[in-house]
Amino acid sequence: MQKIHIHGRQELKGKLLISGSKNAALPIMAACLLTDEPLILNNLPDLADINTMIALLEELGTHTQLNHPKEKFSAHRTITLKAHNINNTTASYDIVRKMRASILVLGPLLSRFGHAQVSLPGGCAIGARPVDLHLNALETLGAKITLHEGYVHAAAPQGLTGAKIIFPMISVGATENLLMAACLAKGETLLENAAREPEIVDLALCLKKMGALIEGIGTNTLKIIGVEKLHGATHNIIPDRIEIGTYAMAAAITNSTLELIGTGDLDMISSVVEILNKAGVVLEKTQEGIKVYRQDKDIKGIDIMTEPFPGFPTDLQAQIMALLCIADGSSLITETIFENRFMHVPELTRMGANIHIQGKSAHVRGVKQLTGAEVMATDLRGSVSLVLAGLAAEGETILNHIYHLDRGYEHLDLKLKQCGAHIERY
Repeated sequence: MQKIHIHGRQELKGKLLISGSKNAALPIMAACLLTDEPLILNNLPDLADINTMIALLEELGTHTQLNHPKEKFSAHRTITLKAHNINNTTASYDIVRKMRASILVLGPLLSRFGHAQVSLPGGCAIGARPVDLHLNALETLGAKITLHEGYVHAAAPQGLTGAKIIFPMISVGATENLLMAACLAKGETLLENAAREPEIVDLALCLKKMGALIEGIGTNTLKIIGVEKLHGATHNIIPDRIEIGTYAMAAAITNSTLELIGTGDLDMISSVVEILNKAGVVLEKTQEGIKVYRQDKDIKGIDIMTEPFPGFPTDLQAQIMALLCIADGSSLITETIFENRFMHVPELTRMGANIHIQGKSAHVRGVKQLTGAEVMATDLRGSVSLVLAGLAAEGETILNHIYHLDRGYEHLDLKLKQCGAHIERY
C-alpha cells in the first residue's frame, strides 16, 4: 500500500493549477443518463471518484470516451458520454460501495426509464448522510420505492409527476437527484429548502444547455418544468473550490506565497476568503487567479462554524484546523454538518497539536511547532489536513491510507512538489 513521505518546513512558491470540481463533475456525469445524445464535459479532474463514476456509467451501458491531454495537469481533459444504449438499470454494490455519489444515478434512471435499482451507497465514514431524503422526495413525484437486500428498488412505470417538495433539511445530494429527476417529470416541480452550492448551480446550468426548464438557479427554491426529452450539450466543469481553499491553506501554513491559477469566480469561496482574512491570510486577485500569502508573521486564532453554502464549507473544516494548530492563540471550530468529522484530530495530536473535542466543537490551542510523525488518513478531507500539517512540521511525516487523497485531489503530491515541497509517494 502506497504512502506519502513529507519533509516539512519547506517554502512553497510558484504557480499551482486548480483542477475541475469533483463535486460538480459527478452529478453532471450522471446527468448523461437523461438523454440519448452525447454529453461532452471539459475540465474533468483525474480522480479515483471520477473513474468510479465512469465505471458505474459503463456498467449501465453508457459509452465513454476519455481524452487524456499530454500535459500532467490540464484543463483540457475531456469526456464524451453517450447513454443512447442503456441496457441495465441496476447500479451494483461492487461499484456503489466505493463512492456515495453513486446514488445520483437513481433520479436520472428512474425519470428516463421508469425503473432503477441502486445499491445503498458507501464512501467516507464521516457521519450519517441519510438517503431517505432522496427516496421520500422521489415518492412525492410518484415513485414506488422498496428496500430489499441492500438495494433501493424504484419504479415509476407511468413516469414521474411534478410536485412540491420541501426538504426537511438542506441536502446537496438530494437536491441534485431531484433536480435531475424533475427534468423529465410531467408538469411542474418545486424544490424548496434546496441546497445552493456552486456545484448545484453548475449542474442546473448544464441541464439548461441540455434543454431543461429550470428557474431560481442559485436560490433555495428551484422550479422545474418537465420536458419530454433532453438533448446533448458541451459543458465546462467549474474549478474545485475545495481545492482552492486547501492550497490557499498550504501557502498559509508554510508561510509561503503561491499563485493559484484558474480559480474562476471567487464569489463561490467568499466565506473562505473572509475566514482566512480574519486569520491573517491575504487572497489577492491576479490576472490568472489569486495570490495567497500571510499578512503578518503569525496566523491568528479565530472561531469558525461550518454551514451550508454560502457559509464556511464542512469540506474545508479539517484543513482550517491544521492551519489553526500553529496559530497565535486559541480557536473554536464547530461542525454542524456531519457528526463524525473530527476523525483527523487524534492524528494531528500525534504531531503535537493541542486539540480538545467537546461535542460538536473542537478547541484548538495554537502551538509554536508541529513535529513529523507517522499518521493515518481517515477520510478524504481529513487526509489532506495531515498533508498540510506535514508541510509545516519539523522532520518527516509519513501518511498511510492515501487512497483517500486520490479520491478527491488530482496529483496532489506532484502539484506540491512542483511548488517546492519535499514530498514523495512510495
